[in-house]
Amino acid sequence: MNPIKEKSKTLENNFLPLKKMYPKSYNKLKTSPYTKTRVILMNGTEFESAWFMHQFARHCAEPEILAVLAVVRRQEQQQQKRLSCLKPINESILETTIAYEQLAIDLTAVLAKHDTDETNIKALNFALLEDFDHLYRFANLLKMDKGEDADALVGKYTEIMPGRPTIAEHRYPADDIKKHMVAEKADLYSKLVASTITAAEQQTMNYYMNIAQWYKNDLGRKLYAEIAMIEEAHVSQYESLKDPNLSWLEQWVMHEYTECWLYYSAMQDESVDYIKKIWAEHFKMEVSHLKTAAKLLKKYENKTFESVCGTGEFPQLLKLGGNKEYVRKVLAETINLTADNTVKVDSYKEVKKLPDEHRYFDYQGFMSDPEKTPSHLVIKKAIERLGQDYRYQDKEHPVKELRNRKDDNVHIARTK
Repeated sequence: MNPIKEKSKTLENNFLPLKKMYPKSYNKLKTSPYTKTRVILMNGTEFESAWFMHQFARHCAEPEILAVLAVVRRQEQQQQKRLSCLKPINESILETTIAYEQLAIDLTAVLAKHDTDETNIKALNFALLEDFDHLYRFANLLKMDKGEDADALVGKYTEIMPGRPTIAEHRYPADDIKKHMVAEKADLYSKLVASTITAAEQQTMNYYMNIAQWYKNDLGRKLYAEIAMIEEAHVSQYESLKDPNLSWLEQWVMHEYTECWLYYSAMQDESVDYIKKIWAEHFKMEVSHLKTAAKLLKKYENKTFESVCGTGEFPQLLKLGGNKEYVRKVLAETINLTADNTVKVDSYKEVKKLPDEHRYFDYQGFMSDPEKTPSHLVIKKAIERLGQDYRYQDKEHPVKELRNRKDDNVHIARTK
């Protein structure tokens, strides 16, 4: 499949009438967890696209480009509003959050499994264990506040147990920056990985940034605020993987190509017929957007679509699903890592191997007090109320130090 060769409507014929912007919502009890996660992923992809084009417009003086950006951006916004309304009214903030974290885990894992870029893979695996822990913390809040078991929401496709403890994830911000790829040399799939995971994590960051104040109790509000800061760190990490030397028009072509790839992947994988039709319709819209961006790239920079996307043939499509054994392997092998970019841009080190004066420990001392840190307090209170923490796991935790269900380990991956 090569989207640039697909037939499409003219740009002006891609607008959605208001009646199509409010679709039937999915059934939160019957719909596959991976339909829910696809909705979140594509919503985040549209958000990234719209805001990229706003930033492009603020750095562009060419009237023709500004006019086309306005048209495409409006259509992307219509798509985003349509996808937002697929979420049902009766799905709570926390239930939606569980889907966000399941997406973060299984999307990250599947991208890492199929990438060949070592910098990408290390970054994905590193953040994977942190999002895995976030699911565990939110699931315990759900159990306490709603009496709900999160394993039903994730369809038992994703285990729920501690990852790298959230309290250990507070790092000096500069250590989250990674070595960027060189687009001309990078594999197309690796470029899609960086674009996709940046949009997905940004969507999670934005959701938590804006939802914290609406939660019903102080502990929940504090937990969202804390984890939102880690999601910000993840966005910093992932966006730094992308080649910053691409022009705005080259970046635009890559954005549109990524959307085409994601919508086509979603269309192939979707089990709900009416949502599958939405993916197909949006894919056709994105083909039109891609062709439009490619024409402007050729006109203003004399560069071809192929200079950004190679032949244009889609690499392996994205298929969301369970990744239990992969996550367990990463847990067992990398639980004690932290980021250390003071010497090598793309390095990770075990916490116990950091020098005592490393800025990680200074930042930890400033940010994290175990007795007051929300992510720890959620588990502490769950243990007090339930007798042990809430988990869903198929077998014993792969990390010995994280097997005790009556004590939240605040030392692993954090102290020497």
